[in-house]
Amino acid sequence: MSETEQKPQQEQNRALTQEENIAWQREAFQNAQKHLAGKGIMPKTIIEKDSRYLSPFFAVWKIKSENGKTYWVISGRLPTDHIEVSAAPNAREAIRYFSFQWQMKAEQIMKAGAKDKTQVDFANLLVNRAQGIYEFYEKDQLWGNE
Repeated sequence: MSETEQKPQQEQNRALTQEENIAWQREAFQNAQKHLAGKGIMPKTIIEKDSRYLSPFFAVWKIKSENGKTYWVISGRLPTDHIEVSAAPNAREAIRYFSFQWQMKAEQIMKAGAKDKTQVDFANLLVNRAQGIYEFYEKDQLWGNE
């Protein structure tokens, strides 16, 4: 369990100071980079204008890699994941894509007869986070022209 998940719920829900927000974004970005590197993808540049930050919940990064491909990477208080940019035209649609993917992954885990508590907990986490990010997807006021 991360340090963020251990903090009391009311502390997690308060507004972040500017310094905390910067630190949170830095940590979320480092997690996104680590995730890609773990998949053998070396990040080259971040496309800042297309990335979105909803701290302290999650960030969606548009990252161009050294292999020439571009990816959406989601990180924060949820599983870090990535997709090729061709799967979603913008950050909002990437969030919807991740939401659907996580629900399908959770269903596959459960259909495979997950008996291990860790697997069941992970499937439940995926469903919970999928529902949470979909709520952000539905909020038009967050997205402007996307």
